[in-house]
Amino acid sequence: MDKRFRSKTNQSQNITTTFVVVVMFLLCINLSCSEEKKEWVAVPSDPEKSYTMKATEVNTLISDSGITRYRLTAQTWLVFGRAKEPYWYFPEGIYVEKFDTLFHTEASIKADTAYYFDKKGLWQLIGHVEVESLEGEQFSTSELFWDQKEEKVYSDKYIRIQQEEQIVTGIGFESNQNMTKYKIFNSQGVFPVEENTRAQAPTDTLQMETDSTFKRPVLDTLKHR
Repeated sequence: MDKRFRSKTNQSQNITTTFVVVVMFLLCINLSCSEEKKEWVAVPSDPEKSYTMKATEVNTLISDSGITRYRLTAQTWLVFGRAKEPYWYFPEGIYVEKFDTLFHTEASIKADTAYYFDKKGLWQLIGHVEVESLEGEQFSTSELFWDQKEEKVYSDKYIRIQQEEQIVTGIGFESNQNMTKYKIFNSQGVFPVEENTRAQAPTDTLQMETDSTFKRPVLDTLKHR
């Protein structure tokens, strides 16, 4: 009786153990399958198109060497800090004033759209770009680049410069960043101020005029943005 009882007991234990092992195995499989079905893969957003900061109704002062020198005004300011080439974007235009030590406006610049490429220290101004220089001259064009590292301003578009007594027009332009020393690469004419209607041209026409002899590699790399 004891041997038979022990035998049956051992068989029962073996069956139970086997059953538990099988159940645990099946549970592991089911849990594994369940986890795979419920796993969510995080797809990273495009860093070239996803901004890291957005500010609206911007009106800020900018210091240079501890002295307030500029005021920047913009409706929208987007920062793309994770882009391969980090940049700022002002889709609704920008207006910048430069002050003297007494906070009098020395010069100003405005544009319909603007980009600033942080690593290069390069501004790209697009649209109706208007600059008033330290000497009171007014510059108008459809696209302008301001290279802060090289301390120069340039464009390959139609440029109109209104001085006190005359208006100078041409295609292709380069200047120091104070807009006090400049040259036009393809001059189209010099007109007295009273004949300014002749010197002006529709915006669509201005944007189509280019000087094939004045091309810069940086233009081709930035226009796709």
